[in-house]
Amino acid sequence: MRGLKARTIRMVKEGTLIATVDIGVANNTGYCTTLDGRSTKSFRFDNTKEGFEKFWYMTVASKNRFGCDEVLVGYESTGPYAEPLVHYLTNKQVKIVQVNPMHTKKMKEVNDNSPLKTDDKDPRVIADIIRLGRALSIVVPEGDAASLRRLNNARERHVGEQTALLNQLQQLVFLIFPEFKTVLKNMKGKTAQHILKRYTTPERIGTLSKEALGEEMRKRSMGKFGIKEAESLIGLARETVGIKEGLAGIFMDIRHILKQLEAEVRFISEIEAEMGVTLKRIPCSLRLLSIKGLGTVSVAGLIGEVGDFSKFSTQSEIMKLAGLDLYEISSGKRKGQRRISKRGRSLLRKILFYAAIQMIRKNGIMYDYYARLTGRGMERMKALIAVSRKLLRIIHAIVRDNRDYVGQYQAPQRRMIKMAA
Repeated sequence: MRGLKARTIRMVKEGTLIATVDIGVANNTGYCTTLDGRSTKSFRFDNTKEGFEKFWYMTVASKNRFGCDEVLVGYESTGPYAEPLVHYLTNKQVKIVQVNPMHTKKMKEVNDNSPLKTDDKDPRVIADIIRLGRALSIVVPEGDAASLRRLNNARERHVGEQTALLNQLQQLVFLIFPEFKTVLKNMKGKTAQHILKRYTTPERIGTLSKEALGEEMRKRSMGKFGIKEAESLIGLARETVGIKEGLAGIFMDIRHILKQLEAEVRFISEIEAEMGVTLKRIPCSLRLLSIKGLGTVSVAGLIGEVGDFSKFSTQSEIMKLAGLDLYEISSGKRKGQRRISKRGRSLLRKILFYAAIQMIRKNGIMYDYYARLTGRGMERMKALIAVSRKLLRIIHAIVRDNRDYVGQYQAPQRRMIKMAA
């Protein structure tokens, strides 16, 4: 793991060449400068091996020309398009940093008192931000942590596609059979999809016997549905107010979506199985899985997003990575509310939030803590954020101390006081 600590680069040393890049999809714009203002003209290079070698040649040439001792490469952290360049540079004698896009946007007008945005101007603005010491070191996962990040991103993408397909299916079914969801509310369920795949149209459902359909529904739902629901569905199908014209295309679309949903479910299962295999090769995963409420998918996502927890020396650093660090806007007598910055990794926050929901369930390890917060009048959403922050601190401590989670833990000094009382 290289350059993992997401802390602010407070100072750029004298004798450092600042090489900045405005990242693009097809090509990039580079720029080299020093602390005392000596600089090159902006230059273009492609996202190819030849393009990266051109950037490195220009960087080395500028380093020698200006008599610099080391090189600091900076870029704006927007999307995945910088990753090939970052991986190319990890084998070079350089330090790599990134700049918050919000800082770049606000710095543009300070640079030349103009809102002008061009590919030539952007790398100069990035260099100005680095000079001010407002760049961040980057998170570059390697090995199994990198695999988990890619697996987690793939799962997140396909879960989103599955949700989109379910929404499309619901809309199409509503057109031909609006009453369907009064009986089978969950379109994601096996029973609903089985009936739609096998019978599709309300006309066919209406011709079935309640005994036959009820038995099918009972088997698919593991006893949740039966003859009563089958009779209701058949009756609604016979009297449906769904549209009657242009149905052939809708029926084809429904069957196609159902096939796509089956493929998505299979692929997501494959991803989760691979996550489990990869986790077994990471020592700290067993420690994290000892936390009641954290499963394979959550732990895989956490390690993929953070990488090596032990590289973070303080909990405030890892809070900033997740965007869970607090801030407030106060002025004069007005004291603002404390909020989370949301300037870290959004997927890491999402994983922690959904994990927090599991933790606050009855008998969950954070149930009492959540109850205390809400009991004091804190809003439920803010209490969930507080649980997310506490969970992240616990995870960091477990990995740092290399120990399993202990429920209802009390420090030795507190136990002695309690016994003496």
